[in-house]
Amino acid sequence: MKKIVLTSVAIAAVIFSGCSSKAPEVDMNANSQTSVSDGSMSDADRLNALIANIQAQVKNVYFGFDKYNITADQQGTVSSNAALFNQAEAQSLSVKVEGNCDEWGTDEYNYALGLKRAKSVKDALVRNGVAAERVDVVSYGESNPVCTDKSKSCDAQNRRAEFKVLP
Repeated sequence: MKKIVLTSVAIAAVIFSGCSSKAPEVDMNANSQTSVSDGSMSDADRLNALIANIQAQVKNVYFGFDKYNITADQQGTVSSNAALFNQAEAQSLSVKVEGNCDEWGTDEYNYALGLKRAKSVKDALVRNGVAAERVDVVSYGESNPVCTDKSKSCDAQNRRAEFKVLP
């Protein structure tokens, strides 16, 4: 009798543990190309995944010293960014272009130069098919450096236009 009870308990334990309703654990970092068409995601989650996906692929545009024109070697970057922003699912998103400068020049001069850089990138995006009303520009002048070393290569990293994808 004791063996039958123990066997029954063991079988019941195996059956119930196999039918657990615990959700499987998923490593969200395992796949950086998150599918935004997954039917189980909420609209907000889908939108956030799309924004994160585009933001991860967008690249900065770099400028020469005291320049705001987009050079030939940076045209490809602008074109690939425009292609990302022109995707069918990204048509409802806005883009903020942030103009940045190195530390050389006055605050006022660098603010104006950063704005010219952001505007030239916006114009290039518009020429590549991005709707002008989707693109905002802002200048941070020299106040948002990515590198603070006193070198030419560091200064070159700070002369840039960055992109922020917004809902």
